[in-house]
Order: sequence, then structure tokens, then C-alpha cells
Amino acid sequence: MDTFDVDVAIVGYGPTGATLANLLAKCGVRVAVVEREAAMYHLPRAVHFDGETMRVFQTVGIADQLSKKVRVNPGMRFVDPDRNLLLDWPRPQDIGPQGWHASYRLHQPDLEHLLRERLAGNSSAVVLNNSEVISVEENGKGVTLLTRNTEDRHQTQIKAQFVVGCDGARSIVRKMIGSGMDDLGFEERWLVIDVLLKRDRPDLGDHSVQFCDPIRPMTYCRSPGVRRRWEITVLDGETDTEVTQEKRIWEFLAHWIGPDDAVLERSAVYTFKSAVAQKWRKGRLMIAGDAAHLTPPFMGQGMCAGIRDAANLAWKLALCVKGSAHERLLDSYQEERGPNVRQFIETAMRLGGLINNADPKTALTQAQTDQSGTTRMTSIAPPLGESDLAGLIRRNAPHVGQLFDQPTLSNGQRLDDVARYAPVLILRHPLPDHIATHFPVIDADEHPNIGRVLDAIGANAALIRPDKYIAASAETDVDIATLAAMTLPSPLLRHEERESAL
Repeated sequence: MDTFDVDVAIVGYGPTGATLANLLAKCGVRVAVVEREAAMYHLPRAVHFDGETMRVFQTVGIADQLSKKVRVNPGMRFVDPDRNLLLDWPRPQDIGPQGWHASYRLHQPDLEHLLRERLAGNSSAVVLNNSEVISVEENGKGVTLLTRNTEDRHQTQIKAQFVVGCDGARSIVRKMIGSGMDDLGFEERWLVIDVLLKRDRPDLGDHSVQFCDPIRPMTYCRSPGVRRRWEITVLDGETDTEVTQEKRIWEFLAHWIGPDDAVLERSAVYTFKSAVAQKWRKGRLMIAGDAAHLTPPFMGQGMCAGIRDAANLAWKLALCVKGSAHERLLDSYQEERGPNVRQFIETAMRLGGLINNADPKTALTQAQTDQSGTTRMTSIAPPLGESDLAGLIRRNAPHVGQLFDQPTLSNGQRLDDVARYAPVLILRHPLPDHIATHFPVIDADEHPNIGRVLDAIGANAALIRPDKYIAASAETDVDIATLAAMTLPSPLLRHEERESAL
């Protein structure tokens, strides 16, 4: 039997697990990933992510490569059965406040390949493919996982300080935690169809389109390259076998394309649900991604939510592993992420209501009608839930929990390329000589774009967490001195990754 001693074991190697593994390895944390499948799934699944998510991929180190494989999304339109516009959700085409575009369309295998390739180059990580977890034993000092190869039955023992289940909606780790799921009230069966176009079809359009129909709602998505997707409601009484027959699929798509236009790449029936796990942590066991929450697809936020989980959790785990923080810091994970993800789920549910009843006034609260009479929706950016981070930052500090923008610095670099996955103190003016701080400091006076971000929040200083959310802000000299004296250790291991001051 092989044995691995690591700091964190991750069950599941999808986008959430792979992102978490990369962030932990970046911090010098020893990671083992256990994945049931022998190889990466090669067909489409998730097709959308946002600018905040790309910012996490930037921290991982794959954003520039990924940006060459994705498509900038112009937005989403909701139309009635007669194709009249009910609601417009335009997405800006310029680089936004996160330092990236607001919305992207992707082919998920492209993302997973880059994440796995990046992790493979890190000596702090080991991946066990084709392996299933058969037992988990937790004690006060760590967790022991016993895994078994699904082909040759060879067993491997993994000893870790912590275990994170990124193992999907049927999570084994969630069952071990003993957590139920709070049902938020949405459950529908949808047929997902992915095709490869044989010829150019610009008439299909680049926008995502929600066809709002009380009888059979549908969705169209423009993916990168020749890929296109339709999602179609499965009615009561229709079986999975019936709706996935090739003849039936072409009947569904007949309004747009036929066999002469495209090749069927994949079809599957999914049950879209809205649910949040009641407990995300028990002792040394935690969950993230679909194991912790399920969201309907109408905002394209399912994968994004898991990536946010990884960004929130990795630096906290790294601090605990290194003894720089007490384990109770991990309680802040669900406290912060739970309310945030619920807002996305509830908004997606309201959009689902619009798709089903074709009435934006009853479905949405954030939609507004402009002078032309068009009803438009704006994106949401909910803050983190309240937590005192076990005393590491001040509770109820101004702007705490809001995502800090990523401007371009005077030297052309993006902020996160300088700050990296570590805390950073941003000041409008240099600290007086008698005030010391252990944080890397960025002087906003030298970078006008950062000054404009401080202007927008009405502050003269801000302490930014590794996950790019505001830990605290200050306006007066007294408050700035207090902020500079705060304690928020860096999760990064290597000295050069801490040297980020300009």
C-alpha cells in the first residue's frame, strides 16, 4: 500500500477542486487530489464564467492562456413566444473593473486542461486519478483517507491535516459531514444539447437567448468556435430516453438548424435544482462547489460559485496549515460564502420564473425600464456574509466584504499581478515614518487608477485580502494607522511572492 503525507486532500478534480489545488500549491501547501475518473471529461459542460472568476484564474496563472480559448459574451436577451424582447441583460464589451471582461463563454475541457497542466508543474501536488475514497477517519490531529484504484484495486493511504470535498452534487464528503441540503424551491428537468456547426451561421447570433414560454422554455448559447448549445425544458411525462433520441432532438432544433447544418456532439437530461448545504464544515472536513450548493443555470453562475469558494478557502487553509491562524478561522468560510451564493441562486431562480411566465415585472426586482421602453437588467455583486475572521479583521469595518476592483497600474501591470495571492495595503499617501506595517504597500499616489478606486468607495486606504475582497478601509489618519497595525498573515510560502510592494 502506498502512503502520502500531505497538508490538504481534495476529493474531486473538476474546476473547483483543480482551482483549490492550484491555489494551495501556490502557497506551498502539500496537496493530494483524489479523482474517481481515469481521465478528464472531454465533452462540454459549463459554458460561462465572469470577470471575477477570470481574476481567480489570473491568480492561478492561466488567465492569459485561457483568454485565447474563450469568447467574450455580449449579453443575454429574454424573448416571448413571438420573439418580442422582454428583458435585455447587456454585458459590457470593454475591460471592466475586475481587469477582465464581464462575461465569457468557454468550452470547459479547455479550462480543465490548463488547470491540470498548471498543477502538474508544481512539486507540492500529487493527483490520484481512477481512484475512489473507501474510508475516512478523522482525529484531533488529522484525517486519514483510504482510496482504491477502480481498475487494479490497489489501495493508497493519504494522511492529511484537512480534507475538502469538491465532489459534486452527490458528494461523499458532504455525507461524511452529515449535512443535509436546504431546498430553495426550484427543480426542473432540462435537456442540454451541444452541437458542432458544419458551416457558418451568423444568423443564430452571438447573444445568449432565453425563449420564455409557459409551455416549453428554451435557451440558446453561443459558445467558442463552432460550438452551440440549446437547453430545452423536459415536460412532465416525457422520459429521458424519449427526448434524447436523435430524431426527437432534431425536431426540437428544427426552428434553428438541421442535420445539414450541424453534428450532434452531446445530449443529456439534467435536473436543475436550487439548494444550499446546511453545514460546509465539520472539524477537518469541508465541502466546496456543487457539494455545497446547487444553482439553476440561468445566470451562468454555477461554476463561478465554486471558483469563489476555492479562492475564499485556500488562503485560510494555508494559514491554518502553517500555524499562522487558529482553525476557527475556517468557520468564516461558510459564514462569508453562504449568503453570497444564496443571492446568486435566488436571482437565478427569479430569472427561471421569468422564463416560465414571460413577465419580467413579476420575476425581477433589479430590472429597470429605460427611455426606449426596453427593460434591462444589471449584474449583481453581493458582498460576503458577515464574519469577524476569528479576530483577524475588524467586524463591521467600512466596505468589509466588498470585492475590490483590479485597475491597471502605471507600469501597465494589473493590480493582482503585483499583489498576488496575499494581503496588500493600498494607501493614498505614504505612511508617516513613525507608523510601521508588515503588509506590502502600494502607494495610490503613484497609480492614478488605484486612486480612482479609492475615490469610488470614499476611502484613503484599504486592506485587501488574498481573495481580493476588502478586509478593512480607512479615511482618517487615525484609522489608517489602526489599519496598518492590523494582523492578517500572508498565506504565501516563498519570500519572492511576498515581495510585492511598489
